[in-house]
Amino acid sequence: MSWLLNLYKTYDANEGQVGKIVKKRNDREYTLLPISHTTQNAHIEVTVDEDGDFLEAIELEKENTIIPCTEESASRAGSKVAPYPLHDKLSYVAGDFVKYGGKIKNQDDLPFDAYIQNLKEWTDSPYATSKVKSIYAYLSKGTLIEDLVKKDVLVLDENDQLIDKWNKNYEKTIGEKPKIFSSGATDQASAFIRFNVYSPSSTVEVWKDKDMYQSFIDFYNERLGDEDVDFVTGETVPSTERHANKIRHAADKAKLISANDTSGFTFRGKFKTSKEAAGISYEVSQKAHNALKWLIHRQGKTIDNRVFLIWGNDNEDVPDFAEDAWDIMQHADKTVEDEIDTDKLYAEEVKKAIAGYRNDLKLEVEVNILVLDSATTGRMAVLYYRNMNKNLYLNRLEDWHTQCAWEHRYRRSEEQFVKFYGAPATKDIAFAAYGSRASEKLVKGLMERMLPCIIDGRIVPKDIVKSAFQRASNPVAMERWEWEKTLSITCALIRKVLIEKKEVWNVPLDKISNDRSYLFGRLLAVADVLERGALGKEETRATNAIRYMNSFSKNPSRTWKTLQESLQPYQAKLGTKATYLSRMIDEISDQFNIEDFNNKPLSEKYLLGFYSQRRELYKKKETTNESEETNE
Repeated sequence: MSWLLNLYKTYDANEGQVGKIVKKRNDREYTLLPISHTTQNAHIEVTVDEDGDFLEAIELEKENTIIPCTEESASRAGSKVAPYPLHDKLSYVAGDFVKYGGKIKNQDDLPFDAYIQNLKEWTDSPYATSKVKSIYAYLSKGTLIEDLVKKDVLVLDENDQLIDKWNKNYEKTIGEKPKIFSSGATDQASAFIRFNVYSPSSTVEVWKDKDMYQSFIDFYNERLGDEDVDFVTGETVPSTERHANKIRHAADKAKLISANDTSGFTFRGKFKTSKEAAGISYEVSQKAHNALKWLIHRQGKTIDNRVFLIWGNDNEDVPDFAEDAWDIMQHADKTVEDEIDTDKLYAEEVKKAIAGYRNDLKLEVEVNILVLDSATTGRMAVLYYRNMNKNLYLNRLEDWHTQCAWEHRYRRSEEQFVKFYGAPATKDIAFAAYGSRASEKLVKGLMERMLPCIIDGRIVPKDIVKSAFQRASNPVAMERWEWEKTLSITCALIRKVLIEKKEVWNVPLDKISNDRSYLFGRLLAVADVLERGALGKEETRATNAIRYMNSFSKNPSRTWKTLQESLQPYQAKLGTKATYLSRMIDEISDQFNIEDFNNKPLSEKYLLGFYSQRRELYKKKETTNESEETNE
């Protein structure tokens, strides 16, 4: 229950955000919903005046609208009559629905009758606003469809009946296809109607009016069921057995809490009723679920319907465990020079960025990490939940970005090329381990497995490191950019694994190391740079060092003999320019212990040696070119 309690507290801490509609970068809107409210896509907007007279109506393109709801209406399905209190489908709000051919399964249980009776009770209550009374006054006339037809929002056939489906034959008598058939509604009868009231004293739309929110909340609170002990807060308050859906998105039917399976094995066998299993109050359920929806839209990551969410209870931003060092720097508004001489400089900047989230921490400040997913369309589960001290979380995050760190230079999108030192994003680790075409199912599984490695400092799973290592050792199977990205991410993972073994390896070249795998990696890098220099910029084909890399990792001494023979023509072509690199090959070879120069497969360290040596040579080449340009 702790995750429910913390979501409940989060709602109370952000009450100032209730009803505020925020647009995301993709123009999708989200808001922290008031209790007893939900959202629906509206297709038609009807405006009336203060006296309850019809003014105008317009078609909408599936516009997300905050609407009041009851427990019954929030979970209605099929032919069950359970009206929303104010805005609803045409079959509920139109008193002339049957007159114009609307199909009702049970003539003795008309949706409009139930709707207008509920609206009357709200209107007659002491909590009703003038806007509620105006809408009731209009709808009680029962002329909604007639008015919508006059405004050409809805259309009738030759028998004055609502047209079910549009076809080209109607173009002869009606003309162009009406907008309502392109609004997203399956047909005219299922169009969702929202209401507004034109008033000189109030320009706020009904669905954005906080007085309207509070009006229904106060009215509905008096109609709630029996009181019981709330397992979350421990208080005796009105309880509920119906809990929210639409958690991840508007079409999401999966529920986190459900107790309607009276014939299965949800609670039978141990408890007589669902309330004996767990009692949750209406207020806690509403606030916790609304806070969860808001947080998911605001900062959650959703991959193949699995939600990864992290939030703090102190109302301050929290760095995401799934982000790389670049993202953390950007979100903290930290910048460093484009050309970084040492990895230590960037590492210190990343530490400062993480430290910036501490904000004079108090002992009670906490961070919540939640992972949600659903196996079926109706049931959702909490796969992972962790509540921890914020300072501890930031320390763990700092350790991760310090230990699983390497130099990265890769394209994140068509417009963005980044260079940074630090830990890669968990999604990019999946990229390195399984390839750029990995399914979302694989990606979300890896992200969940990496979570304890970051949050709890656990060992990175061996199969993930092995898979990334094998892919990085096989560059011919990838495009150049993909391999470069895979290589640097794999080096970061290898560095993390070695630190766990009390070995520290860094990006700058270690010229005194006698580790055979590291030395073989250095040899491969020199061979690659030498041949690349001879081929020139115009020739884009892979060097022999790259082509034989996979074989080299398995049979180093035998493959090196082949590589040395293939280097001779390029050494001859470069002449004296190859002297430095040829001498370097000799120097590295001299560092081997004689017994280590064998065909035993190389360990992961050879990739570190390869990366660091190649990086050193290219930096030296850039320095030399700059010096030559200066002398000229």
